Amino acid sequence: MIRAITLPAAAVLLAGCAHTAQKPSAGPGLGSASYRVADDTGLAHYDLAMGQVAMGATLEAHQAPVYPEAMLATCPERVELPARVIVGMQGSVDEVRMSPPPAQQAFAQAVRQAVRGWRYTPLTITRWAANADGTSHPVDTEAKPFSLDYVFTFRCEHGHTSVTSGPEQAAR
Repeated sequence: MIRAITLPAAAVLLAGCAHTAQKPSAGPGLGSASYRVADDTGLAHYDLAMGQVAMGATLEAHQAPVYPEAMLATCPERVELPARVIVGMQGSVDEVRMSPPPAQQAFAQAVRQAVRGWRYTPLTITRWAANADGTSHPVDTEAKPFSLDYVFTFRCEHGHTSVTSGPEQAAR
């Protein structure tokens, strides 16, 4: 009887040891970076007059920031950096404004490096008028600079990297 209880108990203990021995060793993590348009931040919008139509200001070409390799050793769990992206009249990024704490400078540099390569459809404001017969036609078109606020999130994971983006918002 004692032998019958001892044998299953030994099997359970050995199974537990085998499971523990199979755990992977903890090494440096893999990082991922994502970004999203920030919630309404109160930026001023262009005021359009009657007969004006705004078009463009959409993100065409973009790469997510690369997780800084130097930060993989310390592997901070999650870093969020808000940034304002200033886009010129040609649709290229003129400036990236951020105020990161000193410990997050490597992440800020990764954001700046990626975002400087982003390209947008230029924001254009076209003024339309109607002829005496009611036919509409454009009178003039003007390109305008604009800005968008984003939140960049860096995660250190023991897995694969992923990049996601959030919904677009109107230019400001």
